[in-house]
Amino acid sequence: MAEGLRERKKRETKQRISDIATGLFLEHGFVSVTVADVAEAADVSVNTVYNYFPAKEDLFLDRMDGVTQRLARMIRGRDQGESAAQAVLRELRQDIGAVSPAYGLMDGFDAFMNVIEHAPTLKARLFHLRDQVHEAVVTTLREETGAAADDPLPLLVGGQLAWIESTVVGYITGEMTVGRKATAVSREALVLLDEIEELLSDKVLAYAVREDRSRGGGVASVTSVKEGVTRVT
Repeated sequence: MAEGLRERKKRETKQRISDIATGLFLEHGFVSVTVADVAEAADVSVNTVYNYFPAKEDLFLDRMDGVTQRLARMIRGRDQGESAAQAVLRELRQDIGAVSPAYGLMDGFDAFMNVIEHAPTLKARLFHLRDQVHEAVVTTLREETGAAADDPLPLLVGGQLAWIESTVVGYITGEMTVGRKATAVSREALVLLDEIEELLSDKVLAYAVREDRSRGGGVASVTSVKEGVTRVT
């Protein structure tokens, strides 16, 4: 459906408030800038700011909703014959190889992270986001494999997949915040991904394989915890 005039104006207002707030935080620091300062700079009321952003932290981390579902989307979109881990590794390699800003591979990322480093509430929000990533992955694995609620495999494999992303993102963040070039960090992160894949067990790499349903069946089944491999049959 086409976006209506009302929805477009609301989206543009939200984006303008976010952009102004981010500029203030980068210039003065997160702690020093108040919501009232943001409202004044954006020429709106404080209530208007809170209507769009329930908490001050949302003004700076307003684009993180997509991040919490990123791994889950990779798993749901895996190709036929591809496992959950293989899909995650493939997409990470694709995005990092393309020097995607979504992973911090961009100019100015050091300034962005410097704001977070000096704001305890932002750092706490990031830790919470990591938990949300893990929860989304585990939920998706259970749905995709039909695993029982008491099956520990989605939890264990989900932890491994979340670790892959957090490790690579942590490496990129550390390198970018000391002024490295994004292209160089991208190449090194790809090497790190290769090393990570070598550490993964066969059980993790073979979990939740999407088979060609045209060959018959279509009902997801889960092998025993002992075997540790899920196949769609």
